[in-house]
Amino acid sequence: MVGAAGFPILTAPLLQERGGNNSFTHEALTLKYKLDNQFELVFVVGFQKILTLTYVDKLIDDVHKEFRDKYRNEFQQKGALGLLNGTFDFKDDFMRLLRDAEESSKVRAPTVMKTFEQSLKSQKTVKCMIETRGEKPKEKVKNKKNKGSKKDGTEAVAAPSKASAGDKQLSAAGDKEELTKDEILQKNREEFFRRHMKAGEKSRSPKPDAQKEKGKKPRVWDLGNSNAKVLDYSNSATNGSAEACPVEEFDPDMALGDKNREPGRLYDLEYESDDEAEEEKVVQNPSKPSVKKGGLGGMFGMLKGLVGSKSLTREDMDPVLEKMKDHLIAKNVAAEIAVQLCESVAKKLEGKVMGTFTTVTSTVKQALQEALVQILQPQRRVDVLRDVMDAQRHRRPYVITFCGVNGVGKSTNLAKISFWLIENGFSVLIAACDTFRAGAVEQLRTHTRRLNALHPPESHGGRTMVQLYEKGYGKDAAGIAMEAISYARNQGFDVVLVDTAGRMQDNAPLMTALAKLIAVNAPDLVLFVGEALVGNEAVDQLVKFNKALADHSMAQTPRLIDGIVLTKFDTIDDKVGAAISMTYITSKPIVFVGTGQTYCDLRSLNAKAVVAALMKA
Repeated sequence: MVGAAGFPILTAPLLQERGGNNSFTHEALTLKYKLDNQFELVFVVGFQKILTLTYVDKLIDDVHKEFRDKYRNEFQQKGALGLLNGTFDFKDDFMRLLRDAEESSKVRAPTVMKTFEQSLKSQKTVKCMIETRGEKPKEKVKNKKNKGSKKDGTEAVAAPSKASAGDKQLSAAGDKEELTKDEILQKNREEFFRRHMKAGEKSRSPKPDAQKEKGKKPRVWDLGNSNAKVLDYSNSATNGSAEACPVEEFDPDMALGDKNREPGRLYDLEYESDDEAEEEKVVQNPSKPSVKKGGLGGMFGMLKGLVGSKSLTREDMDPVLEKMKDHLIAKNVAAEIAVQLCESVAKKLEGKVMGTFTTVTSTVKQALQEALVQILQPQRRVDVLRDVMDAQRHRRPYVITFCGVNGVGKSTNLAKISFWLIENGFSVLIAACDTFRAGAVEQLRTHTRRLNALHPPESHGGRTMVQLYEKGYGKDAAGIAMEAISYARNQGFDVVLVDTAGRMQDNAPLMTALAKLIAVNAPDLVLFVGEALVGNEAVDQLVKFNKALADHSMAQTPRLIDGIVLTKFDTIDDKVGAAISMTYITSKPIVFVGTGQTYCDLRSLNAKAVVAALMKA
């Protein structure tokens, strides 16, 4: 059954670098497999999915070890391919191992709850639970003295002496059992009032003659404008009529950034990797070893860690993989994904024969780098310019919808993508579908005004290259997007960029509204905007956004996220693990990377540069 039906099913998980998990479910069957890279064998066990078998892992490990040891000589002489047509007398051994595995699962005794006498609570006495009424206020007063000692240096010196004197009085008072509880309370009250009277006398200081002016002067920023009328855009015209809007004065060089750039080009993400400090250096020429002061001891110390014609075992790789896992987590890779990546690399390398002068560290590191590059390289490349030109031939606008959580930079990166599309000769209509956040429409209106100032209609044959379609606040976002797409089709716009409100992935009503917007308008591209600052949170956001779009969609084949926009990449230095986490969990490509505050700070992902930053020590 496994040979006929299971082999085609197993090819997908075996060939993927995202291994980590050694099980695969198909309809009512669950298949678990184990690889033997030394002899190129695959051991598979299949069972009903509804059964909870705790001994499956032990069974497959025992069968692997028994079968490999029994037929080791045949495999070494003829190889696995030479024995394909042969028969193996292994039925009795398999039944014995199956019985042993079943018996081992029954032997385990259930865990017994501790009795009260065995717990720590039973060791507490009644005496330690009793609190004296006079002790607690004294402790509070002592703590207040310690806090006050931080304010003044002289008081800090005097506070310990007072506290020690108070402790002596407390011990003396505790020793005298003839004082009643009422007398102790009365004494504490008198001491409390006496202390506060002294504190009040100290705080009374003569008032200065010259009093400062009350109130705070408003700060005037260098690049700002003190005229409030210039900043008031509440009466501006809507639907992108930039001619009626007041012209805003700003520095174009500050908005564009790099002056030497090529207009309309989307540059690759760059990272300069410095491999100056390698943990272990591979010896290139063994005939001329560099002997240190220690003579032969130095030479053998240099060759320490080198493996000669040896097959890798899990014990050899475990220390290196543990360091690699901690390194990935420190670089913002989600913890669960870091564990799965290391497991995948271990299964890929286990049993492989290494070269003569190759270290375990370098071998594991190279295999991990190859796996990371393969994860970051998209299975389906998203070419926005090609798709826009294809939509032009069909005389319809190309629609892109942006979604994501609050504050990740959806509107800002939408403006950057608008600028990039305009420089490639495409006209853009921005649909303001964030009808919830205060200032969202005004933010897009400001971007529209600045983009029109950078690319005025005079430079494009009198054609306005970017307009804003908005209907204010509190409206239905799906309806506004539908009207904007219809308006763009009638006016001949090439691209429609739909800005949506930020929402948390756990907010069911807002996720339902987003699924409705995407299902009703059927955009050509759905982009999830995520921060490069997050690690485990990125996995949760992407999984729940995809799940919400699938659950709340009315179509039989729901529309999910097509790509990712990774923002704030300039704030993380070499902690680029969010890129791995996002692409690993959804297999979706990173289409754009935001790297700064200007319109030109937009890049395409370079997988090798990201991996170089990730593997940097």
